[in-house]
Amino acid sequence: MEPRREKTQTCGTICLKYLLFIFNVLFWLAGGAVLAVGVWTLVEKSEYISLLNSSFYSASAYILIAAGLVVIVTGIIGCCATLNEMKSLLIVYLILLLCIFLLEIIAGVLAYINHQQCFPFCYQLDEELRQNLKVTMQDKYQQPGEESVTHAVDKLHQEFKCCGSNSSSDWRDSVWIRAAENRRLVPDSCCKTPSDLCGVRDHPSNIYKVEGGCIMKLEDFILSQLYILGAVGIGIAFLQLVGMMFTCCLYRNLKEEPY
Repeated sequence: MEPRREKTQTCGTICLKYLLFIFNVLFWLAGGAVLAVGVWTLVEKSEYISLLNSSFYSASAYILIAAGLVVIVTGIIGCCATLNEMKSLLIVYLILLLCIFLLEIIAGVLAYINHQQCFPFCYQLDEELRQNLKVTMQDKYQQPGEESVTHAVDKLHQEFKCCGSNSSSDWRDSVWIRAAENRRLVPDSCCKTPSDLCGVRDHPSNIYKVEGGCIMKLEDFILSQLYILGAVGIGIAFLQLVGMMFTCCLYRNLKEEPY
């Protein structure tokens, strides 16, 4: 009867090893997804973030990148500990999973508390960001030494199909629009079909007229990134609970098996 018991324990350990390995692969992929979203936000949308003159939104991209790297490293440690049956490394892996899980819980609670308590501060912050974008567009667009702002504004208009910070009428007070040699009412990038001097007409048939302007589109984009972070965070938290359970079971089996 004793040999059969030893065989059963060995089969159980093998199953746990493969289950934990599969978990680590999923965990690693989740970390890669978070890292990819963070890098994409920073590389592709950094121009938009810079228009807001706020470090909060750029910080969210760096948080995504840091979280992705931590998850990837943790997954690699888990794979090494599982395949090599290293009990000491399994303990390190379990501690890392527990720490990440606790940080996610704390971050979630703080986000919920801040969301409940921020009004009317959140509204004031949004208004400040709107004014920052409006002033940036009016004072820096097409001005010497502000080529990056000009490119970012043109790209913002075309990609989000909008015109102006709050509306196309924001451009009436633009330094560039009010210049004597300029006949345009809005930048050519506001046009649905951009061409030279197409901005001389600001009729809805010619330019993008979006309620809320570009700031609404930009805020929706940033919120979507935060929602992705939250959804992935919930998925990772669930995976961590499963992983901690598998890790404890594997550690116990390795400890009890005869050598």
